[in-house]
Amino acid sequence: MGAGASSILGTEGDGGAHETGLGDLPESCIAEVMLRLDPPEICRLARLSRTFRGAASGDFVWETKLPKNYTYLLEKAFGVKWREVLRGRKEIYARLCRRNPFDGGTKEFWLEKCKGRLCMSISSKVLLITGMDDRRYWNYIPSKESRFHFVAYLQQIWWFEVNGEIEFNFPPDIYSLYFRLHLGRATRRLGHRICSTEHVHGWNIKPVRFQLWTSDGQHALCHCNLDEPGCWIRYHVGDFIVESAQVATKVKFSMKQIDCTHTKGGLCVDSVLICPKGLRQGLVFPPC
Repeated sequence: MGAGASSILGTEGDGGAHETGLGDLPESCIAEVMLRLDPPEICRLARLSRTFRGAASGDFVWETKLPKNYTYLLEKAFGVKWREVLRGRKEIYARLCRRNPFDGGTKEFWLEKCKGRLCMSISSKVLLITGMDDRRYWNYIPSKESRFHFVAYLQQIWWFEVNGEIEFNFPPDIYSLYFRLHLGRATRRLGHRICSTEHVHGWNIKPVRFQLWTSDGQHALCHCNLDEPGCWIRYHVGDFIVESAQVATKVKFSMKQIDCTHTKGGLCVDSVLICPKGLRQGLVFPPC
């Protein structure tokens, strides 16, 4: 108790008590504490005083929050001129937590802001969809419910198959891969969301087979019936592990329902999502 009071009020040897506060702590001590905090906690502490704000801006604090291959990520998003655009490590972290499109805007990545773990979304426009060149089966339709503004819509087909791949230097982590799908065609009328299910059929007869493979031999397989018309659902394909960011990992993925005894239809394919395993849904997407 005596030691605690002394640290707050000071000593009485120089004409009375001298009141001190958190702002009197050396900036280097505050920075050492911030090294052990998550980015949102650092930003909250930065509001306390000028000293805390200075410590929270230190490059060596934010360097520890960034993925070790953050320069690779910056070059993906901005090219080799990123050094002319971004300066401090805090600014770099904030920018990487926003949507960063690449490959002509057909893919995007971002860091989830709490831990700085990488997430990625891949548009349906770069997926290899059987029958996409025949408008009797598939069409790209505009959608405000897609981050890429378009979704692939299936009216009817016998052989349903969608394939894709991504080669990327993922930071070390365990990742989950999902297809984002919707049964029915959603539109808006007079400010209200309306879902047409007239083409939805065939998905309850046999399940869809989801698979993924990685360049280092990992494989995941699952079967799932598509259901719940009118809702966007993420169908979990499987998980894969990345141990080094120095080597590019190629991930191939697919979904198939190729039983030609019946047709399938009424499905929207939006995107493929890759995110850290176990990440809560509300933390996955950054603001648009």
